[in-house]
Amino acid sequence: MTETATGTQSVTVEVQAPLGVITLSNPRRRNPLSTTTMQAITAGLRGFDADPAVRVVVIRALGPAFSAGHDLGELVDRTLDDERAVFETCTELMRTVHEIRQPVIAEVAGMAFAAGCQLVATCDLAVAGRSATFSTPGVRIGLFCSTPMVALSRAVGRKRAMHMLLTGDPIDAETAFDWGLLSGVVDDDEFESTVRELARKIAGSSARTVSIGKQAFYTQIELDEASAYAEMSETMAANAMTCDAQEGISAFLAKREPVWTDS
Repeated sequence: MTETATGTQSVTVEVQAPLGVITLSNPRRRNPLSTTTMQAITAGLRGFDADPAVRVVVIRALGPAFSAGHDLGELVDRTLDDERAVFETCTELMRTVHEIRQPVIAEVAGMAFAAGCQLVATCDLAVAGRSATFSTPGVRIGLFCSTPMVALSRAVGRKRAMHMLLTGDPIDAETAFDWGLLSGVVDDDEFESTVRELARKIAGSSARTVSIGKQAFYTQIELDEASAYAEMSETMAANAMTCDAQEGISAFLAKREPVWTDS
């Protein structure tokens, strides 16, 4: 049941406890990531971060495209500072996806191109219908997908990312899954229900524990092995001291269901 719903012409933000749902709502233009749209998504994510009723976030879209990427009309006949502002807004959005405490799942139907592909690569999990396609075609219009490259290269690796970036050729959902861009691929008529089932499964765990785990993942992934182990040993020790960890361990030993307090 929707508890709250806000939005702009291009974005709808809803709380469907325990989920927070952000919907790109400009299907006629294939859901471009304009500055206003990116700001609205970022604001929605931050609002969810502060809402204890939201345990998992889903980003989805209406129509035949998840997102065709940046609104190119914003990039023509502008000053350097104007151009910088667009990509700084995009970077803020992508960083916010990782910074909020909840896992963020991309629910992908249709095309996810350029910055749309970047958003999919940035989300913690991404599930797509089999007809979805993914591309970084900027090279074909003289604007190399340099900011999408950051998330894409970390998701699929160097050679595969370079292939996508240098050719602009789309890959299908099965290939995207095989390469690591997606965490799941299902039939087009099942992906929405699959995402909801996945989200609710995650929401059933302690929100405090999930938040600790998400932030720990992004901390350790860029460290060398020795530093990662040192950092994560301390993280796990601190995690073990939380109320929910003590409750979960005690419940497991007593063969009962845990009662989470998210503390």
